[in-house]
Amino acid sequence: MVMEHDNPWKEVVEKLFEYFLAFFFPHIHRDIDFSKGYKFLDKELYKFFKNHKTGVRFGDKLVQVYLANGAAQWLLIHLELQGYGQKSFPERMFTYNYRIFDQFRKEVISLALLTDTNPNFRPREYHRARWGFEVLCRYPVVKVLDYRDRMAELETSKNPFAIIVRAFLKTLDTEGNTRERYTWKKRFLLELYNLGMTRETILAVYKFIDWMMTLPKGLNTKIYKEITASKEAKKMSYITTAERIGMEKGMEKGMEKGMEKGMEKGMEKGMEKGLEKGLEKGFKKGLFATHHAIAAIIDLKFGKTGRRLSERVYQIGNPKTLQTLTTKLKRAQSVTEAEMILAEMEKGNGKRLH
Repeated sequence: MVMEHDNPWKEVVEKLFEYFLAFFFPHIHRDIDFSKGYKFLDKELYKFFKNHKTGVRFGDKLVQVYLANGAAQWLLIHLELQGYGQKSFPERMFTYNYRIFDQFRKEVISLALLTDTNPNFRPREYHRARWGFEVLCRYPVVKVLDYRDRMAELETSKNPFAIIVRAFLKTLDTEGNTRERYTWKKRFLLELYNLGMTRETILAVYKFIDWMMTLPKGLNTKIYKEITASKEAKKMSYITTAERIGMEKGMEKGMEKGMEKGMEKGMEKGMEKGLEKGLEKGFKKGLFATHHAIAAIIDLKFGKTGRRLSERVYQIGNPKTLQTLTTKLKRAQSVTEAEMILAEMEKGNGKRLH
């Protein structure tokens, strides 16, 4: 089974980066001076690699940090969040490392977090040699599956990534068992309020669990009601699945009105300046309104991780395809699922747009 969960991992890592290093790479965490702050350089990474054949994936992160011992003013941490087995992964780790170094001329430390489900996929180095020439790139690797044997430790840890890892592993264990997943999801969400975390941390962890442990809308609404009835939850306010569904419905109505207004204005102009031109303008305005509304839905559901999909939506010009796409995207539970839906629509639209 392949589970591409790079996107929720990427978002929670960015929001809780210090906790992430403390949990998965504690020896690295100890060497960083977080009092000086840190900076994500994902935009620079995208600009640098967008025209390169390796491309930029959702799981690529680049962070500027400061060393605690003052030996270097700052260096870069290149992090790969890999959600599936890939033969070329070691080569990509090496390629990214040297190209980032070549761009910034700063020390680059590459790390890998493997969130795939194949216990045998454990790439640790890139190596090639011939005629006395040799290249070796060895990088630290953490395999999330290995935490299956450390559940007791996870249950007592106060680091938010302990409950994140537990939720991820239980997502794998409850595949196809909605009732059991419901029970575990409810348990994890209730536990959040007993860990002494800040509101911002609770929001980040909640969103990860909600995104990862997908359930039918009816059960999500049931969990919401049961959680908000608890004393702990009443002390906090956060965006819930039920509220998100409500916002999506509002966005859907806005999209429909946008399409109607666009077509209506086009028809009015058509009566004044000629039916053909008016219909053409109305068609274009209707398409623009639809494109914009779909992009807004994607942004609402998936945030930054869905922006690449939004760009592809604007390239679809078939109204029926867009209508079908809208219906299916409303049911999508993850960016990966949304991307598969979009790819299917693009294929039916006559070409693969990317």
